[in-house]
Amino acid sequence: MLSPYDWIYGISVLSAVLLSCVAGIIAIGLFKKSSQRKYLSAWKPLIVALVLFSFEEIFGALKVFGVWRTAWLTHVIPSFILVFLIWALIRQIEITRGCE
Repeated sequence: MLSPYDWIYGISVLSAVLLSCVAGIIAIGLFKKSSQRKYLSAWKPLIVALVLFSFEEIFGALKVFGVWRTAWLTHVIPSFILVFLIWALIRQIEITRGCE
């Protein structure tokens, strides 16, 4: 029998997965717009980081519900997210300074 804590935890994990999937779909739609405008070029790595975050949430939910027990991937994906965030930050600094 599941406790109320388990129900609340499961619902919160599922809602995080749903919201991250919606954010990933929106991010993929924004990728074309960021290719058309030069001042939005820092969004490309940011969008990739957002899609990777969606995958991280999905794999985390699978791990929580016991569907998939491999933990190494949930530690590797955040490393790539951090790389893409740093890349986006550096690109935005270059755009702000006028270096293109």
